[in-house]
Amino acid sequence: MTDTTSRRQLLGLSAALGATAAFGGFIPATGHASGARDPRLIVIILRGALDGMNAVPPVGDADYAGLRQELAIGRSDAIALDSTFALHPSLVNFARQYKAGQATVIHACASPYRDRSHFDGQDVLESGFTQPGQASGWLNRMLLTLPNAQRVKPAGLSVGATTPLVLRGQAKVLGWEPDRFKPRDNDLAPRLLALYRQSDPLLANVLVEAIQTGRIASGGAMKGGDQSAETMVTLAQGAARLMAMPDGPRIAALSFDGWDTHAAEASRLTKLLGGLDGAMAAFETTLGPVWNDTAIVAITEFGRTAAVNGTEGTDHGTATAAYLAGGAIKGGRVIADWPGLKSNQLYQNRDLMPTTDLRAVLKGLMADLYGVPPAALSGGIFPGSDMMAPMQGLIA
Repeated sequence: MTDTTSRRQLLGLSAALGATAAFGGFIPATGHASGARDPRLIVIILRGALDGMNAVPPVGDADYAGLRQELAIGRSDAIALDSTFALHPSLVNFARQYKAGQATVIHACASPYRDRSHFDGQDVLESGFTQPGQASGWLNRMLLTLPNAQRVKPAGLSVGATTPLVLRGQAKVLGWEPDRFKPRDNDLAPRLLALYRQSDPLLANVLVEAIQTGRIASGGAMKGGDQSAETMVTLAQGAARLMAMPDGPRIAALSFDGWDTHAAEASRLTKLLGGLDGAMAAFETTLGPVWNDTAIVAITEFGRTAAVNGTEGTDHGTATAAYLAGGAIKGGRVIADWPGLKSNQLYQNRDLMPTTDLRAVLKGLMADLYGVPPAALSGGIFPGSDMMAPMQGLIA
């Protein structure tokens, strides 16, 4: 075993120790050349397939109530957006951002994926390819297109225990997860630092960075627990604290689980959307002035069936809704080529028909925020999407 191999194993061990003991779950990573740039881009993956038809109910469509029956959200209960669309009543903060011109809804949208496997659907959504089985994500490949002058150290932030596929690849990223375990005592971190400063300065530097990152992201208090609504807010606050730093990451990815609402959808969606809404508010508050240059996009692998199933839920579908929020967003709009909900207007006579490709939305954000050229967008970032033009006018 070489000295290099031993050192790498020690670095990995220290990262694991930090994630489970004293250092806030930080996963050390080496960054690119330092620099500075203004925009922030945050990608939230809603794992499990968000029901876009109840998250953003088309209350003005005459066929909506009949399809959704007991799950239908009435116009009087929803938060009105325009004559056709409304928001689920849990999305009070997003509604406020919408009215302030800082949030937009994309409806009847989907990735290129047309089957109904969560794993393959998430793979296509996050990889940016048209087929599953890829090793890198479009957001990581986007990082590689940025000139050195626009990169901080590092530019990307992965929030959570596992780096989402969307942020995996050659570009190195920072990792952070809230600590779920209490350290043995408050002296553990200082004693380890003192030890490694004498025996291994490189490892000592990594531990210092881990401690600092954990403290910044957690606001000084680590919390554990399942990914509840409270956890969504905690993850958003941690990411925002790091991204608000002058030398912090500018691009982040995180995922919220549990959106597979086959049964008891009404109560589950209320809790889930309340958590997402709280996370949107937490980003706004914690980012501070940086919010004005931030774009958040919340996307999911596919939608759900137009009709209700036998367990007061909905099954795997196709088109859904996506959320955009942030001070950089040109908001106050629902962007939709609405296909209608009659039987002959549904995809395979069962799902909301996809009329907007999510890749066009994501291309538009990257082009307007970072000036990513068309060749890079259709080549390395979203291979095979040459005919898919970036959606214009998403950024204020």
